[in-house]
Amino acid sequence: MTAKPSLAARLDAVIDAAVAEGRIVGTVVMVAEGGAIAYARAAGHADREAGVATRDDTIFRLASVTKPMVAATALSLAEDGVIGIDDPVTRFLPAFRPKLADGSTPVITIRQLLTHTSGLIYGYDPASGICEGIAGPSIGMAENIARIASQPLAFAPGSDFRYSVAIDVLGGLLEQAAGASLPDLVAAKVTGPLGLADTEFFPSKPERLATAYADGAAAAVRMEDPHVVSNGELGVTFSPGRAFDRATFASGGAGMVGTAPDFLAFLEALRSGGAPILSPASIALLSANAVGGFNTGVFGRGFSLGWSIFEDPAASGAPVSPGTWAWGGVYGHSWFVDPARALSVVSFSNTALAGVGGAYPTAIRDAVYG
Repeated sequence: MTAKPSLAARLDAVIDAAVAEGRIVGTVVMVAEGGAIAYARAAGHADREAGVATRDDTIFRLASVTKPMVAATALSLAEDGVIGIDDPVTRFLPAFRPKLADGSTPVITIRQLLTHTSGLIYGYDPASGICEGIAGPSIGMAENIARIASQPLAFAPGSDFRYSVAIDVLGGLLEQAAGASLPDLVAAKVTGPLGLADTEFFPSKPERLATAYADGAAAAVRMEDPHVVSNGELGVTFSPGRAFDRATFASGGAGMVGTAPDFLAFLEALRSGGAPILSPASIALLSANAVGGFNTGVFGRGFSLGWSIFEDPAASGAPVSPGTWAWGGVYGHSWFVDPARALSVVSFSNTALAGVGGAYPTAIRDAVYG
């Protein structure tokens, strides 16, 4: 009987194939099991045209990998009594009163922002002038939130799930509640206590920031600014230069940059109980489905106050354990935490959309489980 290839051999084969075929330009993959690093590899190029190799400390545009850190910041502020998870948004943003189609103005809570059950959406008409964090106009926090509030809600808050700009609104709310900027709050509550020196809202080490690439017909292509990417199901407009635009608001939904080792350290802190940033009670809120049976777009998956939760992995053919946390970032990232296996996996790349959806992240996940 032939022995099963090792974890390293399985992951190396997936990474080597993706980079050789040009589907992924550069990537960093890390696996922690039982609190120890079981695998770590950087491959490909941070800048293909300049011949700059990807390294473990390559910095990436995080896109929605930002959201978990902003959610953790919110839960820390709730532990401090600065906000209440079930407070109405208007307690801190009095003018944020988007209406339903019938003209009524429902109450939206912080919990509904965190769980994407607020009635907000992604994909507003560009004529609205809303910046959704990845691209769009250079605009301040207050004006962007005002523009979001001017658009009708897609559904009554609490009645459905739709992934959305809610965490951008949450970022503005946290600024008002705590009297500090969102970058300062995330630094004080998350990245500072964990020593995540390379994770921030505006890159202070631009020489280590990976070039952004996008799916192409034969191989990934260097992103222009702006750059539209579509895989047939999802179409996204990117503006890689936004990372350097300090005139625009710090997007709680998509605005940070950082490294794979930093994010793995964040996940491991939460998986192992939350210290030094969150209490076990907050970890419980991040570990349980909070949206009931609402359709989250993937069979068998719900959503907590921070990310997707696998309630019935078999429904989507995933090899993970029930209760696994997972999400990603549209610039090319995926991650998951399997608490039952004491397992945390981070797969960062500089290639959208191949790094976040489809064959590559699925193959990484499946290789971890063998």
